Amino acid sequence: MPTSAIPLVRFTGRLLPALAAVATLVVVFLALIALTDGAGSGLAAWLTTLGVGAVLAGWRGRRRGWPARLVPFLPVVVAAALTAAVCIPTVPTARRYPPALPFVTTQHWSLTTGSRVAVYHYPPANSGTRLPIPFVYLNGGPVRGISVLDHRFLQLLARQGYDVYAYEQAGGGRSDLLPMGRYTISRSVRDLAAFVDRLNKGKVDILGFSSGGAVLARALADPSVAARLHRAIIAEPGPMDGPTAHITGHKGRKSARGLAPAMTGPRSTHVPRYAVAFGLMRLGLLTPDTKLIGQAEGDNAFTAADLGSDTASAYCARDAHRIPAEDTAQNFSFSPAASLRIQRTVKDSPSIASQLRQSRTPAMLMIAECSSQVRQWETTVLAHDPAIQRTQYMPGVGHHMWNGLDDNNDRAAAVITAFLQDKPAPLPNYPTRDEIPTFLRDHK
Repeated sequence: MPTSAIPLVRFTGRLLPALAAVATLVVVFLALIALTDGAGSGLAAWLTTLGVGAVLAGWRGRRRGWPARLVPFLPVVVAAALTAAVCIPTVPTARRYPPALPFVTTQHWSLTTGSRVAVYHYPPANSGTRLPIPFVYLNGGPVRGISVLDHRFLQLLARQGYDVYAYEQAGGGRSDLLPMGRYTISRSVRDLAAFVDRLNKGKVDILGFSSGGAVLARALADPSVAARLHRAIIAEPGPMDGPTAHITGHKGRKSARGLAPAMTGPRSTHVPRYAVAFGLMRLGLLTPDTKLIGQAEGDNAFTAADLGSDTASAYCARDAHRIPAEDTAQNFSFSPAASLRIQRTVKDSPSIASQLRQSRTPAMLMIAECSSQVRQWETTVLAHDPAIQRTQYMPGVGHHMWNGLDDNNDRAAAVITAFLQDKPAPLPNYPTRDEIPTFLRDHK
C-alpha cells in the first residue's frame, strides 16, 4: 500500500464507525417516535435518544484520557442535531384557513351534528331554465377543500339553471376542524343529512365525487338520510365499506401517473419534521392523532406538491403533458391525518350491501375510462343498489372527469342534466349489472 494512502485508510476506519453510530441513534429516535406516538412534539423520543447515546458514549470513553474521552460523544452531538429538526415546527401550529375566494361568498353554517362547515352558493342563471330542486355537490378527498377547478364546474351548472350548493366537509378547506377521534365515515353521512336539513328546501339532487361518492353510497343505504334525497349521482366512488375497501383489482385505462412532469412547488415532505410525521402515519406507525404534530399544523404544512403523482393519476395518459392546475396555492387545503382517519373507519366498517339493496332513491353511476379507482369499488355499488337507473362510462377522461380540458366539462354536465331531468342519456347505459363481469375483464 502506498504510504500516502495510509492516513486515508485510518481516517476511513474511524469515520465509518462514527457514521454507523449516528445512523443507529437516528433509527433509535425514529423507533421511539413510533413507540411514544410522537409524545411532546417528539421531545420525549429526542431526550431519551440523547440520554441513551450519552450513556453509551461515556461507557465507551471511560478508559481514555482527556480529550480523547470526548470523541465518542461526537456521533451523539451529530445525531442530536439531525433529529432535533423533527421536534421543531416550521409552520404555525394554529389552523391557518385559506383566504376568501374572490368569485363566491363563503358562508359558515353550524350543523346539528356540531360541525361548522364552509358553504358556497351559486344561484341559477337569470336567463333560461331555472330548475326548482337544489343541487348539492359533495367533493372528494376526504377532508380536502373544494378546488378552483371544481368551483368552475359548479358555475357551469349554475349557468344551466341549477341552484348549486356545495360545502367543504368538516376539517376541509374553510370548515372548522373536529377533534381527531370524531372524523368518521358515519359522521360524514350525518353531516350530509344535517346540511340538507339546514338548507331547508326539501329534497335535493346530489352529486358525490370520489370519496364524496362513497359518502353518498352510504347515505343511500340509510333510509333516514336517503329520504332527504331526490336523485343521486355517484361519480367515481371510493370504497363504500370495509369489504369493498379490501378488494384489490383492476383500475381503468392507463393514467398519467409516471408520465406527467413532477409537480413543482414547495413540499412539506422536504422538511424533516413533516417527512417523518406523514411518512410514519402512512405506514401506520403513528396514529392520525399523533402528538408529534397537531392536526392544524399538519394541515398548514401540507401542500399540493405533496400529492405527487396522485394528481397525475386522475388524468388519462394522453393528457400527461397538459394537466391543468386544479387549484391555487392559496386555496389548496388538505388534512392528511383526518383523511387517513376517515379512510380507516371505512376499512373497519361492516358491509352495507344488504342495506343498499333496499335503496329506492333514483341514482346514476359515472365511471371514467382512465379511472384511478379500483373498478370493483365502482361496480360493487352498481351490483347492490337496485335504484341505479343508468351507468355512464365516460370516454377520454380520468378520475377527475370535469377538468376543463377540451369539452370534458360540457360532456359531464350533459350526462348530469339528462339524468336529473329524466331525459335520454347521451351515452349508452353501460355497464349494466349483467355486464359487470365483462366490463371488469375488458376495461383494465
